[in-house]
Amino acid sequence: MARKPGKKYTAASEQIEKRPYSLEEALPLVQKIKFTKFDETVEVHMRLGIDPRHADQMVRGTVVLPNGLGKTKRVLVIASGDKVREAEEAGADFVGGEELIAKIVQENWLDYDAVVATPDMMRSMAKLGKILGPRGLMPNPKTGTVTADVTKAVQEVKAGKVEFRADKGGVIHAPVGKLSFPLEKLMENASTLIGAVVRAKPAAAKGKYVKSATVCSTMGPGVQLDVTSYNARTA
Repeated sequence: MARKPGKKYTAASEQIEKRPYSLEEALPLVQKIKFTKFDETVEVHMRLGIDPRHADQMVRGTVVLPNGLGKTKRVLVIASGDKVREAEEAGADFVGGEELIAKIVQENWLDYDAVVATPDMMRSMAKLGKILGPRGLMPNPKTGTVTADVTKAVQEVKAGKVEFRADKGGVIHAPVGKLSFPLEKLMENASTLIGAVVRAKPAAAKGKYVKSATVCSTMGPGVQLDVTSYNARTA
């Protein structure tokens, strides 16, 4: 049985008209109707016209948000040799090799927000798939987290790099900043994320690509976005 929405949530929902909003209209509204005392994350959710069961229709990628996410991510780098010092100089929070892999396996250690690995460490990293995979932390060449360029990878994550990936229902869920951000910074971040998802349209995806999209805060109701212009870009 679904829980009945609280009074504050209901009051916030009632301020949203039942129509599609432009991003320029939606973000100020999301900021206006907040009702919690903490600084919520602003999220974009996009339902795509894809079938994720087919590899050639999977949508996945990364994008560096121009204004970050309002918090500094803790980065773990698994590397060896000279790359250990390079990672430390780049600002990685945790750096090591086989000993950190063992720590993750033995202690289920997860006190970090992103993992970068050098290609030579990937054979040893295989045993971490069941631990890191479900949490979206497993390094992957496609997202730039398996790389010899450790400095670039660490700096991008620290700068606000966001990974997006369609779930089993073909929906992208991604953060674009905090409610306390100035409106223009939220706009810039959200536009950058949406643009990246639109550009990631698979060639095998037919018909309407962006079926629907909403923007909301962590605890707040969703505001429906007008997706006409997004689909015009992929026509």
